[in-house]
Amino acid sequence: MPKFSTTFSEGLPNWKRATQVILCTLSLSALPHIAGAQDAIKLGFIGPLTGGNAQQGLGARNGFLLAIKQANAAGYPFRIEGITLDDASDPAVGVSAALKLVNDNQVAAVTAHWNSPVALATTPVFNRYQMPTVIWGAISPKITEANLPVVTRVTPTLEQENRPLAEWLVKSYNRKKMAIISDTSDYGVSNTNAMSQYFTAAGGTVISKAAAPVGTTDFQSMLTKIKSENPDIIYFGGVITEAALVRKQMMALGMAQIPMSAISGIYDPKYLEIAGSAANDTVVSSPRVPESAALQNFQKAYEAAGFSEPAGPYAKYAYDAANIMLKAIKENGYKDKAALAKVIRSIKYNGVLGQTEFDQKGQTRLPVIIDIKEARDGKWVDWAQK
Repeated sequence: MPKFSTTFSEGLPNWKRATQVILCTLSLSALPHIAGAQDAIKLGFIGPLTGGNAQQGLGARNGFLLAIKQANAAGYPFRIEGITLDDASDPAVGVSAALKLVNDNQVAAVTAHWNSPVALATTPVFNRYQMPTVIWGAISPKITEANLPVVTRVTPTLEQENRPLAEWLVKSYNRKKMAIISDTSDYGVSNTNAMSQYFTAAGGTVISKAAAPVGTTDFQSMLTKIKSENPDIIYFGGVITEAALVRKQMMALGMAQIPMSAISGIYDPKYLEIAGSAANDTVVSSPRVPESAALQNFQKAYEAAGFSEPAGPYAKYAYDAANIMLKAIKENGYKDKAALAKVIRSIKYNGVLGQTEFDQKGQTRLPVIIDIKEARDGKWVDWAQK
């Protein structure tokens, strides 16, 4: 065709030659999209990449990027770019990041958040802009109870995790008198309510409850009162930094013999770093992902990718979240975001976590089985009967 065009234009006046070029260009632009040419689309990730909870977010970010790298290498029909943003565990920062993603026309879907207060602040934004969103880490029940059409979640709720932990504390760890300390966020309040309900149902007694705002550093007066109540376990319903400070101050007040417990929100190397030797005798739950070929392949691929941060407990959740979005886009396209969100919610995806399906409100149906980890000499290890 180029040879024909050149020959055809030979000897024509300049104005006619120019007209021919314009018409040829218009004809070419009217041709259908050339097969094999890839559309470029973006997937977004938001999580704590700085601050006290960064270890959780960095591992998850890496899992997300690994899924995209593998998809691009395997000949995915669209060229995928991963956009990763920091929420610093701060709802205001999270909303700013969410607005950045929803205002980028190339972003097809998002996986977001480890902190529940941040997710509760951003999910209405994602819903307003009809942005398909898969929560990779935040576990407040309210996130999916709101039943926002664009929101699904691959992690269990804190209620699903608190129940088996409460039963283990009473029946296997033989703890009967609990004092609860939490932060005042929705996450803290929800943890307090769930643990109170399930610990009591299992046969234990909650003898006191206390709460302090996120960012509190001095818990001594609260702990002095609790010490006088003589509990045999203290449950902490918050996250890493405050949990570590509570444990250090328990040591300073002569309360080291009282174990501290929490769900997986504090299951992090940062807790051990901040608490130091005081971390010993902290027991936490961690949702178990059953051994499978998919899990082993993920672990090998993560190691081979050379990330500088460990995977931690959440890389696999963000990895599956990204792959769920990629599967839905591959099979159904990405331009109608409301339709894409419906496809994600109705999906059946067999991945690292097992077979993920969502209920009518977007919550994963995967059953929750927990492992118990304890802090021992600067490491998290499997709990062993003393």
